[in-house]
Amino acid sequence: SSSAGIMLLDILVTLIVGTVIYYYFLSRKKEETLPFKEGWWGKGQKPDTEEDATIRPFKVETTEEELSDLFRRLDQARFTEPLENSCFQYGINSVYLRKVVSYWKNQFNWKKQVEVLNKYPHFKTKIQGIDIHFVHVKPPRLPEGQSAKPLLMVHGWPGSFFEFYKIIPLLTDPASHGLSDEHIFEVICPSIPGYGFSEAPHKKDFNSVSAASVFYELMLRLGFSEFYAQGGDWGWLICTNLAQIAPNNMKGLHLNLASVSRIGFSHVLSVLLGRYLPGLFGFQDEDVKRMYPFLEKGVYRILRESGYAHIQATKPDTVGCGLNDSPVGLAGYILEKFSTWTDPEFCNLEDGGLEKKFTLDDLLTNIMIYWVSGCIVSSMRFYKENLQKGIGTQKHEKLPVQVPTGIASFPNEIMHTPEAWALKKYPNMVSFHYMPRGGHFAALEEPELLAEDILQFVGKVEKQQLWKKK
Repeated sequence: SSSAGIMLLDILVTLIVGTVIYYYFLSRKKEETLPFKEGWWGKGQKPDTEEDATIRPFKVETTEEELSDLFRRLDQARFTEPLENSCFQYGINSVYLRKVVSYWKNQFNWKKQVEVLNKYPHFKTKIQGIDIHFVHVKPPRLPEGQSAKPLLMVHGWPGSFFEFYKIIPLLTDPASHGLSDEHIFEVICPSIPGYGFSEAPHKKDFNSVSAASVFYELMLRLGFSEFYAQGGDWGWLICTNLAQIAPNNMKGLHLNLASVSRIGFSHVLSVLLGRYLPGLFGFQDEDVKRMYPFLEKGVYRILRESGYAHIQATKPDTVGCGLNDSPVGLAGYILEKFSTWTDPEFCNLEDGGLEKKFTLDDLLTNIMIYWVSGCIVSSMRFYKENLQKGIGTQKHEKLPVQVPTGIASFPNEIMHTPEAWALKKYPNMVSFHYMPRGGHFAALEEPELLAEDILQFVGKVEKQQLWKKK
């Protein structure tokens, strides 16, 4: 009987060891994907009828009522005196804000900007119960034997599809702009649901995985079974989730922001010792320059700049009410981000450095997209949907991305992610470049730099046919 016991024990041990080996080596071969999120975000009960999958042309339009209402509100604005010599250190400076409002009333021509917006073709289509707006730009010409590569570009907050207007021509017609025409794109820029001209979700829980699922359906509906994706800000997370949902459809992922949401012991150790032993942690000189002193450049900077995120991740509707009612409040809230996120030093300038990198026409056009669509509250809710379950708790945060990845790391981005950290999340890294200048709104601020980085990344992926080797 004792030998029977030993035999049972043997079988048991063999089973356990076998299972462990199987799980560790064989089942890990089957790369895990993120489940597609099948939601329905329309009003009320989901109808039994089949969804209308028509793609309808759309035009941005404006009315006299819209403009007279805006001007009435601008005329009745109430301003507060800023502190003397405070520049943008306390947030937007209201002396400068008065100048913006004066320009808005007297020089800014919304009707002309509407024409600018309509110079690219716009469309809408219903997906998962809500209307999705997107701009779809095809190349004006293609060299013999070449086909356009579909590229999905996703904006973030407080931006919009308009952020891509300066980079679109560089990607759809690179030769006319002094860039290599080896790869030419057709560009699809959707508005995130709840932003711009995409309908806001009517139900709770619409997060980045929901947005990625909606955009996946959009790309398939447009007939693209293979495509590239690019994003910064929330576009980083949405495109990352899309790579996790559809790794066989995405040929490459290009990001101008990469954030690590799961901080492990190795991260903590590298922060503590990376300044002294950079090589040990895979840090480059540029990483050290951007990250240290860590208390100042990491901790304090994040604390100083993340108040808005804390509000939006907890009580977006409260502050949103005021912003949706006041164009001046909306402009102040959004312009402050375009100042500090472009260059943290801009807070020491009386005008927040806003016109150093952008024109008032471009800044006000983005603000007007929020104003006329009344989307500020729904855009802010996206923070709550993405962050309310806690950071590092969701499945997508635990899954590495298998798709070939390229990262353009801009020096004035709010937080710097070294390549060594990014590699844990994006092990299939094709290119990681420290950009010479630029901040958070890269496509609008430095379109040439970003376009060149996207083109060289796609060049590498295509040449090595990397997506086929996944």
